[in-house]
Amino acid sequence: MIHEDTLRIIHESEAAESELPGRSMRWLASAETLEAELLSVCVIRVPPGSTVNPAHAHPQGEEFIYLLSGAGRVLVDGRVGEVRAGSGVLFPRQSVHMLQNTGEEEMKVVCFFSPPAHPENYEYHEDVRFPEV
Repeated sequence: MIHEDTLRIIHESEAAESELPGRSMRWLASAETLEAELLSVCVIRVPPGSTVNPAHAHPQGEEFIYLLSGAGRVLVDGRVGEVRAGSGVLFPRQSVHMLQNTGEEEMKVVCFFSPPAHPENYEYHEDVRFPEV
């Protein structure tokens, strides 16, 4: 339990890492890690050539991603955009989206959710794919 007078600090290496299709994920700010109430934040690592799948949406909130390293593309409601380190992308509420690493180095991304999200409350779209290049 975190007390009111306690600083809520976490280092990425202290967060448990989960393996999901196309990425590994560590929750930095959540109800479980820092007792966050109004947001959640995770860091994902996407290997070269991998796609975060399946495509999904967040019916109750928004997601903003910020690329720390790597390059690739995003798919948002059927539209494709190129991203690289330093890029930020907003996934509006209910938008169907996915991320793909098209580069030669690992992609590292910070994902911010408001209200809090977790893969258990995503809405999955197994039939959505990136268009062929």
